[in-house]
Amino acid sequence: MNNYNLNSWSNQFGGSPEALDAKVSAVMKSVYVKMFLGLLVTALTSWIVAATAGGDGSFLYYLATHRWLYWGLAIAEIGLVLWISAGLRRMSSGMATGLFFLFAIVNGLTLSLIFVAYSLPSIFKTFVITAGVFGAMSVYGYFTTRSLAKIGSILYMALFGLIILCVVNIFWANSTLDWIVSGLGVLIFIGITAWDTQQIKQMAEADPTMANGRLATLGALSLYLDFINLFLYLLRFFGNRD
Repeated sequence: MNNYNLNSWSNQFGGSPEALDAKVSAVMKSVYVKMFLGLLVTALTSWIVAATAGGDGSFLYYLATHRWLYWGLAIAEIGLVLWISAGLRRMSSGMATGLFFLFAIVNGLTLSLIFVAYSLPSIFKTFVITAGVFGAMSVYGYFTTRSLAKIGSILYMALFGLIILCVVNIFWANSTLDWIVSGLGVLIFIGITAWDTQQIKQMAEADPTMANGRLATLGALSLYLDFINLFLYLLRFFGNRD
């Protein structure tokens, strides 16, 4: 924790370094708990949808055969992320948390398609690999004393380029470009995981008056998205249909 933030806390709010440490620890604990619960909600939603797919009338069948439904859910996800991010300071902690879990449910509906594309053992294997990589990078981002601000800027520019490549490949459908996109996606989200973790920690240090619940929800959403994207890109390498 840097001296500037410690002095800012002490001078502006009359707190002690120990109090700031306690706040940061409480926020980060809440971040990881909410993120884990969000992932659990998503996993359960996806599994229930896949497990109840028994014929042409199932939700999974409609999702797989009606592109408008898939894109409608995808647009709803984007809308929820923007709503939470833009309106966080104006909404209660309970509302922010509720919207986060609603997003996790909607994302679980769209991700249920992976049970059609990949085998359950390969999905589980990829999840374990993702958890290990994500955990290592998040720990690094939390404890490193090196500023990741410049790296974060580069990574988000690279992410913008990655989105463009993904859009191009939707129409081009080139297998080589697909592998390149997957590899870049893994590298980018490995780095963004560390950067986001450091950013969440710094937000907790720099804004001691912000409610822990709202800040934890924003942090949980950021890391949740990092985990899901890393998982999906790794699944392209480790997933199989056997």
